[in-house]
Amino acid sequence: MNRSPYNIILFVIFLTGCVNLSHSQILKDFIETGRYDEQELWIKNGHDSLTININAPLHFNKKGETFLVLFALPNGNSIEWTKGKKMKLGDDWHFDIQHIAAQTRYVRKLDKKNNYIVAYLMADNKSWPAWKRTHHGSYDLIRGFVDSLAERFKEYHPKIVLNGHSGGGSFIFGYLDGVPRIPENIDRIAFLDSDYGYEDNFHTKKIIEWLRNENHKLVVLAYNDSLVIYNGKPLVSPTGGTWYRSSLMQRKLAEDFPFKTTADTSFIDHSSWNGRIRFILKQNPNGLIYHTVQVEKNGFIFSLLSNTKFDRRKYFTYFGDRVYGKYISD
Repeated sequence: MNRSPYNIILFVIFLTGCVNLSHSQILKDFIETGRYDEQELWIKNGHDSLTININAPLHFNKKGETFLVLFALPNGNSIEWTKGKKMKLGDDWHFDIQHIAAQTRYVRKLDKKNNYIVAYLMADNKSWPAWKRTHHGSYDLIRGFVDSLAERFKEYHPKIVLNGHSGGGSFIFGYLDGVPRIPENIDRIAFLDSDYGYEDNFHTKKIIEWLRNENHKLVVLAYNDSLVIYNGKPLVSPTGGTWYRSSLMQRKLAEDFPFKTTADTSFIDHSSWNGRIRFILKQNPNGLIYHTVQVEKNGFIFSLLSNTKFDRRKYFTYFGDRVYGKYISD
């Protein structure tokens, strides 16, 4: 092999360039954790009855985008349950139903170019709808939470993802209610069976205006909860479930955006602008409860990677087998 000084210099430059693509950086107040190249920060805001856990990668790609995912927790769930872990004898079953931490690791492994920071947002009473009812000026408070988290990572110019499951959707609507228009730095909004609080009069105009920016994305996942009978009674009212609310939102958006709809016995899929706007509604002829199953079966991954180059069946299938199993921490 010819190893001239010129070739060696070029090889060193190449290696240096590769190394500089990503760098290890412990963020202010963060602590390095575990074997997944992660760092975390816990914030306890007792005055506002709020707990936040922020999980960031240890290595940031300087040439990639940084996505700050604000994940509002579902009713009744702790941050630890929401993150998930490998189950051991005697563990609470809630540890095995969402696995947002493992799904985040899967996304980071798949999309090495970009940086994903996830902030878990928990109301201390474990219910964002109840929290909003008991806190005066809740819309302003929620807007302040979002702005302060974005400010913490301002050097990375983060694109913000508003995401949440179940009652976590109430946090998202609280934010929408607290701003005159949805800011441009809100890159994506994802409702994981969580848009119970959608109101046409309050939200449609803002969402439509925001979606006119061709870079913005909306993802809505829901199932037909109107057919579920629980303890002898309907699980939701005829107009109170996510099946009704998601369908209503899609119909209202269809007045301004062209949708293509496909349907089979499993799903109704409404898609607009090549998937930049996406409603996937799970059919439910047997009246089963799929509320959290939608998250467990790769729903969080889909909510982040929809309308990207990774939105392909060869990588993962929404509502398929867990693709993130090896990233579940013990």
